[in-house]
Amino acid sequence: MNLLLLSSSRAHNSEYLAPGLTAINETLGNIRNVLFIPFAGVRVSYDDYLSMVQNALKPLGITVQSIHQFDDPVFAVEQAQAVMVGGGNTFALLAKLYQFNLIDAIKHKVAGGMPYIGWSAGSNIAGLTIRTTNDMPIIEPPSFCALALLPVQLNPHYTDFVPEGFHGETRDMRLAEFMHLAPNTAIVGLPEGTALRLINGQLSYEGNENGYVFLGGTKTAITPTEKLTKLLG
Repeated sequence: MNLLLLSSSRAHNSEYLAPGLTAINETLGNIRNVLFIPFAGVRVSYDDYLSMVQNALKPLGITVQSIHQFDDPVFAVEQAQAVMVGGGNTFALLAKLYQFNLIDAIKHKVAGGMPYIGWSAGSNIAGLTIRTTNDMPIIEPPSFCALALLPVQLNPHYTDFVPEGFHGETRDMRLAEFMHLAPNTAIVGLPEGTALRLINGQLSYEGNENGYVFLGGTKTAITPTEKLTKLLG
């Protein structure tokens, strides 16, 4: 499989998708036509979301079509050379994938080598389930089970920042709750501007700061360029 899972579309004050352009280009190789899945967008129209992605990828000479432009979404995936899945609300995204019977279609194509690029919610669904998303469950998908392209949970936009005077559960506390219920399942926390890449059977962490693996009640730092292939089982 050929996966690029970006934590976010921006880092700090960057332009849209700018931090990931080099990695996107490397992941696609000679492919210049991609299929975009905008279903995580809730307050933005799919047409406007498509325009954002098209403008961001224009410097790379990449042509982007959106799945919402096709009468048959499954056929669109089956014919795609590469798939990109954008951020937004993870529950809305997964619900649409189930609605249009796209789970198996995407998994089949990715297993056959089609590049998969996601950011935020689009990365979250590449894990086993969406049970470690940060998003509010504004809609109920038929299942929390996701694409399972990786045998782990993902937490894009990971941060351990705690505002002064904050008395709610922190991100680490929430992830600790998951570990308590599923002690044998790893969670990879991806801070803004970082990513996971899977190519040639090797999983690596990329970015300019540490990420974290949460497993069995323990939080372990992972450094930029560190290999995480052991998490593949």
